[in-house]
Amino acid sequence: MVGINFLNYMDRWVASAAATSIEKEFHLTNSQFGLIGTAFLLVYAVAALPFGYWGDRGVRKTVIGVGVTIWSLATLFTGFARSYFQLFLSRAIVGVGEASYYPAGTSLMSDYFPKELRSRVMSVWNAGSTIGIAVGFAGGGLIAEKFGWRTAFYFAAVPGLLFALLAFGFKEPLRGLAEKQGPVVVQTRDVNLRRFLDLWRIPTLRATILAQTLLYFVLASNAFWLPAVLQRRFDMSESGAGLLSGVVIVIGGLIGTLAGGWLADRRAVKTPTAHLEVGIAGFIVGAVLITIALLSPMSIGPIPIFVPVFLATVVCLYLYAGPFTALSQNVVSPGLRASAVTMTLLVAHVFGDSHSTYDVGQISDWLGGNLQAALLITSPTLLILAAIAAATGLKTVKKDTEAMETEWAMRPTEPVLSR
Repeated sequence: MVGINFLNYMDRWVASAAATSIEKEFHLTNSQFGLIGTAFLLVYAVAALPFGYWGDRGVRKTVIGVGVTIWSLATLFTGFARSYFQLFLSRAIVGVGEASYYPAGTSLMSDYFPKELRSRVMSVWNAGSTIGIAVGFAGGGLIAEKFGWRTAFYFAAVPGLLFALLAFGFKEPLRGLAEKQGPVVVQTRDVNLRRFLDLWRIPTLRATILAQTLLYFVLASNAFWLPAVLQRRFDMSESGAGLLSGVVIVIGGLIGTLAGGWLADRRAVKTPTAHLEVGIAGFIVGAVLITIALLSPMSIGPIPIFVPVFLATVVCLYLYAGPFTALSQNVVSPGLRASAVTMTLLVAHVFGDSHSTYDVGQISDWLGGNLQAALLITSPTLLILAAIAAATGLKTVKKDTEAMETEWAMRPTEPVLSR
């Protein structure tokens, strides 16, 4: 699962690392290239609906295997693109494949491990995505510079087909297996439109979704445009900017992701609000740090100020990953957990990051191509708003968690579906 998550994010960010080469070949503006990222994220969010439904009613390992196969083939065909339309279409199809993986994968992981370990487990799982971003940046930029941007996509696609085969061999745990209370059953009647929409009425889940919607805009826009900022502001090469971006993302992301899960599980022994508190603290401190990084003078180069401060920013922004993922599972019935992830993906991506790369590219075009100024306008403001959104769930988290456990304990036993 960690390996698949690694490939999930590596495939996404290879395009960002090769941005300069792709823009030159197809004669694209920043906003046109940003629209490719928007295509992926928007399709990703919408496609999560049917795949989330399938993940709560079907065999999750099959959903995961199908998804990995689709996105790997789409990544392969990206390398064959001969027009902007073909490039746009292939990246959009990558979103279809990846939309099938995350809802079913999160539900599967929640049935492997109990609530007390979920934050740390989800952090380790999410660490795969951090490494994937780094390899996508560093490897994608290096291969694009040495062998051409198309080759970078070929290298990214092949491992996915192997992991797709491995996914079909997963053990499929019974839904609710890791819960302390209630029968271990598979609830095939849980998922319908009314129950899906009712998830929005869970205050704690709603708070995490709204916070992540605002956060995703910041994460996607900064990660997507970071190599370009380093190249244009500090006159770095394509491979150098990709490598430095990858190092910053992987080190900061790993530290933040793993530390966030550890801190939340440790503090959760004393207070049920721990998972939200860790994320809120990261958003607030991150807003200050990213402002300092983006305002750093270009005359002294990227190393003295920009890189270390941006690294600290990444640490702060990734503290939320394990805690928020675990919390969204803790307050939702096991039979609806893939649907809860689907709702998060749909709202957070459609309203958060699906348009972020295009928006920042368009703002920079209005400012004469100044990507740094565009990021400075959007990032700190949205991070403060994310902290405020997350804080709305502090009063309800204990109540929502207990309500889920009580509901699950009172459910009648149903026949277990054979796997």
